[in-house]
Amino acid sequence: METILRPLIVIGGSVLLTLVIGWATDRLMRKADERHNETPLWGLLRRARVPYQLVLCTALLRGSYDEAALFLENRVAVGRVLTLVLIGAAAWLAIRIAAAIVETTYSRYARVHRDPARVRRVRTQVTLIMRVVSAVVGVVAAASMLLTFPAMRAAGASLLASAGILGIVAGVAAQSTLSNMFAGLQIAFGDMVRIGDTVVVDDEWGTVEEITLTFLTVRTWDERRITMPVSYFTSKAFENWSRGGAQMTGTVFLHLDHSAPLEAMRERLRDVLRDCPAWDGRDYGLVVTDSTPSTMEVRALVTAKDADDLWTVRVTVREQLIRWLSERHPYALPRVNAADAALPPGFPVPGRLPGARRTFQHDHQPSPRPDRL
Repeated sequence: METILRPLIVIGGSVLLTLVIGWATDRLMRKADERHNETPLWGLLRRARVPYQLVLCTALLRGSYDEAALFLENRVAVGRVLTLVLIGAAAWLAIRIAAAIVETTYSRYARVHRDPARVRRVRTQVTLIMRVVSAVVGVVAAASMLLTFPAMRAAGASLLASAGILGIVAGVAAQSTLSNMFAGLQIAFGDMVRIGDTVVVDDEWGTVEEITLTFLTVRTWDERRITMPVSYFTSKAFENWSRGGAQMTGTVFLHLDHSAPLEAMRERLRDVLRDCPAWDGRDYGLVVTDSTPSTMEVRALVTAKDADDLWTVRVTVREQLIRWLSERHPYALPRVNAADAALPPGFPVPGRLPGARRTFQHDHQPSPRPDRL
């Protein structure tokens, strides 16, 4: 009877005590979360209740397993398994607690500071810090698990003896990976590019969606994802439209006939921008930037608060101006002239004396035909 009751009391008591402590802790965190609505810390810590209860249960079982007198012939193996589970659960709990603290700190910073660029910068740094913390905790947990095996402790001396050679080999083999990791840290704390920035890389326009220690993801305007190594942004030139402020200036080029009404076009551009919600009202203008024998190039300058609104303003201005010209001033659109140029009044016709009068018979006299052979 004792061989049955002892394992039930030990295992059942450990599980029951874990559930009671976990429930009491969760109740306390819930009340703290209700009292302190200004911080999300307690709500985020509640997400760690699963690894917390796993650590409690494993620690209680590891400490009281010898009293259960169960599987005595495999006592060492069971104890080692419980130790491995305890180390893994503790690492999981540490990562959850660190994530809650870091996320709370970021939330407070974002609530106090209203500058979107600074908030995106801190968000990028927080994301990379969490990845570094997770990697460090994972490596420490894995090393701790390996050290529980006596064979691994015995091999430690030989590994340390060859650490110099292994370090050189590993450094050469992981050269690109290490360079990407250092580039990721440089991006995080050098404020080169941040999550949410609008960038142009390899003639592709998009928004930075994710930054890790090794790669960076850009979401293009047509919802494609471009994944690039972070070392690209530290070794090559790229456009960052969000650095120094999101306000932008754009242009719309039109190729028109030389007779296009420029003053009327300026007034029409002003009316179009006033009716466009995406225009920020900072500046606008319309000038002639180039001229060819057949057309002239007209540039309309517009402004917007960010890249998305600038695109909307540009397409709206282009569409409205072309429609207005085709309806009100169709002669201003470019065309191919197949007729002779119109001469001003009083200009002498080539091949005729000034003041000479042309007659119908002379104008339509047939040209002489050569005699046939």
